[in-house]
Amino acid sequence: MLVWVNAIINGVLIGLAYAIAALGLNLIWGVMKVINLSHGAFIALGMFAAYLSVKLLGLSVYTALIPIFVGGLAVGVVAFFVSLYRVLNEKELTTLLSTYALSLIIIGLGTFFFTTNPRAIDTHLGSFTLGYSSISYARIIVGLISLLLAVALYLFLFKTSLGKAIRAVSQNPTASKLYGINTTLVLSISFGIGVAFAAVSGALIAPLFPFTILSGSVYELKSFVICVLGGLGSPAGAILGGLILGLLENILTLKIPVDYMPFIEFTILVIILLIKPSGLWGRR
Repeated sequence: MLVWVNAIINGVLIGLAYAIAALGLNLIWGVMKVINLSHGAFIALGMFAAYLSVKLLGLSVYTALIPIFVGGLAVGVVAFFVSLYRVLNEKELTTLLSTYALSLIIIGLGTFFFTTNPRAIDTHLGSFTLGYSSISYARIIVGLISLLLAVALYLFLFKTSLGKAIRAVSQNPTASKLYGINTTLVLSISFGIGVAFAAVSGALIAPLFPFTILSGSVYELKSFVICVLGGLGSPAGAILGGLILGLLENILTLKIPVDYMPFIEFTILVIILLIKPSGLWGRR
């Protein structure tokens, strides 16, 4: 029984980190109707930003989250104008190819500078014992920070003028422009926030698992599954989807090899698309 309790607790904690990654993808889709195929590459950049902050600057991973978020926001705004601004009103395939090309550039440069050798970050935080199992303090901190980030995003979107402008543009960009909202600025900031959340999620996950510059693709898949599961365009759905996926991963791997998880995640993705395309919390 304690093993199951441990799996559930760890599932909730890692699920919150997955949810933060999915929130970035979900925000970009909700505001811009763009499926960001460079999402995984930005998650990997966040992992290496955390790694370099620890190894070169001597910072704690959690102290480095603020500059990583700010840096991710700035990089995201620049990436918007470089890769999306001129093709935003084109067909969906154009934006897909544009973000995919951006992903290839980031991964190519990352492979050149960092190679594909696995890296790891040891936070030296230890763990506490629960019966015959243990839960690391690193996972608890990651879960709490992820929860705070989710609440902060909610307050930003619903309680600030810029957040309300982002919601207005997501609902009706033409009417928003007529009311004097600078839609280009709002779209660039929205993409920047999405990238910042991707980078921060990578930094949060980096102390938990070994990673390479190619690891972002794994979490990109999880983000897509979470967004479809919870509902594209629904921040609350992303939290729900992240918790469900985290619980499934930790509970199912008690009985089956972890190598089967990508197959199970793809299966969940297909089933949700067939049965309830709007997701558990999304709008039709």
